[in-house]
Amino acid sequence: MSSASETATSNCQRDLVARVGTEIRDIGIPPRPKVLDRIHAEMARDEPDFRALADVISADVSLSASMIKVSNSPYFGLGRPVRTVADALMVLGLKMTVGTIAGIALKNVFPHVPDLEGFWAATARRARVCGWLLQQPGRQVRFRSDYAYTFGLFRDAGIPALMIPFAEYREIVARAEAEDTLAFTAVEDAALSINHAIVGAEFAEDWRLHEEFHLAIRHHHDAEMLAAPASESLSGISRQLIAVSHLADRLVAATTGSARDQEWTKLGATCLDILQLTEHLQTLTEALD
Repeated sequence: MSSASETATSNCQRDLVARVGTEIRDIGIPPRPKVLDRIHAEMARDEPDFRALADVISADVSLSASMIKVSNSPYFGLGRPVRTVADALMVLGLKMTVGTIAGIALKNVFPHVPDLEGFWAATARRARVCGWLLQQPGRQVRFRSDYAYTFGLFRDAGIPALMIPFAEYREIVARAEAEDTLAFTAVEDAALSINHAIVGAEFAEDWRLHEEFHLAIRHHHDAEMLAAPASESLSGISRQLIAVSHLADRLVAATTGSARDQEWTKLGATCLDILQLTEHLQTLTEALD
């Protein structure tokens, strides 16, 4: 490539980044829960004060009850009962607590977006199956089931965020779900010049979730990035998170009788290769019944 072409390409990329950044600011990322800031402040200390942090979380009755309930979920597979916020903090650790609280808070930051019951139900099912998959024998992944569970909750956070400024977005999502060739995000980009994967990645980064989450969310519809060797594109963990979440969607679709999962048609073979699984979907499906 000539120097002039390289300069033009670089300028184009900078313009795109600036435009996307402006659009995301205009859309507005829901504010990060203050308790996440407190957790990160404790994580930065040489000796985090778990007791003080437990008191902060416990002060919010709804949050603390939800955290204990989620921590005891079989999809987390923690191996021992969690009865208090302090127990949850000790078992989960600070990093996983960030993800757990973010997942709990996620639904509450979109109260002004109507008719999202179906979206949240689907998100919860995906998260549960992500966690379940990580407990199955023969898996070839490098993270815990609670990590996969939280990613399943947060992966599509950009969708409700885009429903706020764009009245036509539900129809765009329906078109993207039915598209059998173009990537889901390509349909969004053509209609809006932005997509839920970019917004969701910015969302996760602003809420200070794991870096692997940011990258996995940003590229979870990107067939080229997903298929490239981990050393050349996404980290191994980001690729595995994407693969587990798409396999979870495929299994949910099979067990609920949902419409054909077009994303699995486009990405499924790569996901199975990443997870080093053969396509025994019928066996897995029966186990979920």
